[in-house]
Amino acid sequence: MAVVDVGDEVLLLDPCYETYEACIALAGGCPVYVRMKPPYWTIDMNMLEASISSRSKAIVVNSPHNPTGKVFSMQELTDIAELCVKYDLLAITDEVYEHITYGNAKHISLASLPGMVDRTVITSSLSKTFSVTGWRLGWAIAPPEIAPAVSNIHVKISDSAPAPFQEAAVIALRSSNDYFVSLRKEYEERRDFVLHMLRAVGFEAYFKPEGSMFVFVELPVSSTKDDVEYATELIEKAGVAIVPGHGFFHNNKRESENFNRFCIDGMGKDTHEYTRRYVRIAFCKSKSTLFSAARAWQSYPL
Repeated sequence: MAVVDVGDEVLLLDPCYETYEACIALAGGCPVYVRMKPPYWTIDMNMLEASISSRSKAIVVNSPHNPTGKVFSMQELTDIAELCVKYDLLAITDEVYEHITYGNAKHISLASLPGMVDRTVITSSLSKTFSVTGWRLGWAIAPPEIAPAVSNIHVKISDSAPAPFQEAAVIALRSSNDYFVSLRKEYEERRDFVLHMLRAVGFEAYFKPEGSMFVFVELPVSSTKDDVEYATELIEKAGVAIVPGHGFFHNNKRESENFNRFCIDGMGKDTHEYTRRYVRIAFCKSKSTLFSAARAWQSYPL
């Protein structure tokens, strides 16, 4: 609401977190989706640039990424930054999983790249890093000409975050580096367990999440079900809940030759086919819950 006016377009790398669309619509803007290519969720920078119009105002960059677990590389972020500078776009970054990365993947804030500090609004949160999703406590870091607008709108909508939570947040943010190392280790073990579990029940799981707390995976080739059918049957037969993936995929409402072609991926395959074939599994659970889910899932192969 601080940066988007009625009719402005906001670029989103798809699949993406469902709430972005509603936030843009509430501000009067129009989301423009640029499809990343599975299974490794690569970005076609030519397609991204072709999606920019005279009405483009901003791009949302979520890394580490929900739902895929992708961590954007330095090269990808550099390419995005160059487009922002070239076309005078703002970047709104969702960095809530900034401390949850695995292996050699490292989180890089887009604001740290040349030309971006004055055109980036960073958003992040305590929710994921400190496992307090119910507190709804986060923050925005913005250039001086934008920050007062963010603050003014925030105080009108939600007034302020509860004071005791803010006191707790100060303590949490002063955590030693040992905490963040332990956090990554714990989640990496859970990620690997879930990948092993999925492969045991017939999933290929080509892409190993580089960050966040989700595995976003295509259904087994042997399954004729779509994502909703599979998830429903898994609940009914095994008592295990996963999220159908199609809610993370979107189609553009703007009609033009450029955007109609987003209905076909790089292999000439109808995107509606694979967008109903992905599910998201959250591994931010206790080990006992994950073990129970694995036993139940393997007892009812679908």
